Amino acid sequence: MGTPDSASWQDRPAPGAEPAGPEAGPAPSAADPRPRRRALVRLQGDPPVWSFGELRLRRYRARDHATVLALHREGLAQVGLRPGDGVYYDHDFFRMEDIYLRNDGEFLVGEVDGQIVAMGGLRRADLVPGGRARAFGGYAPGDPVLDAVEMVRLRVRPSAQRRGYGAAVVSALEERAAEYGYRVLRGDTTELQAPALALYRKFGWRETRREVIGGIVNIYIEKQLC
Repeated sequence: MGTPDSASWQDRPAPGAEPAGPEAGPAPSAADPRPRRRALVRLQGDPPVWSFGELRLRRYRARDHATVLALHREGLAQVGLRPGDGVYYDHDFFRMEDIYLRNDGEFLVGEVDGQIVAMGGLRRADLVPGGRARAFGGYAPGDPVLDAVEMVRLRVRPSAQRRGYGAAVVSALEERAAEYGYRVLRGDTTELQAPALALYRKFGWRETRREVIGGIVNIYIEKQLC
């Protein structure tokens, strides 16, 4: 990823609501007094659509651009990241179709009552440079290398956090990565975002290395899909 793409993930589930993914278990029976657990349900194959309680996940559309860019910037501002720090970048938001949707990737938005409150993407790991170079732009389309894919731009609006939406996006993107045939998921976050790192670890991601960029510790993580 090269930037903290989980910047606004202070997204632990609310009481009575379980996240999609490893923590989710079977729903209680009708006689069980505990609150019913939500599950991520695939509604449509391609373009993909899922539901997670009141959240509806679908593929990004061009008209979503201004909203997802604002959500991205809001998430980074939450943790004090800003243009020029060597970590922040947003140039991929201006080539969404090329980078995500036309090169064996995916970009999902999550809506509640028609309003986008969550998002996340998959992009081939060879499309955008890593490390310090990432903040300065760069785009290198070529023959697909369907080996590693990056999970990036994971965001949940502050007012919609603590409902399990972040975990639902991760589950859906992992499903898509497997469908494309990728073998390795990669990502990164920073030391500023402990909740994001904790959520990744719950999904079986492991830390691979650390790098200091502009005084900020970037933590690289990955997960084997097969």
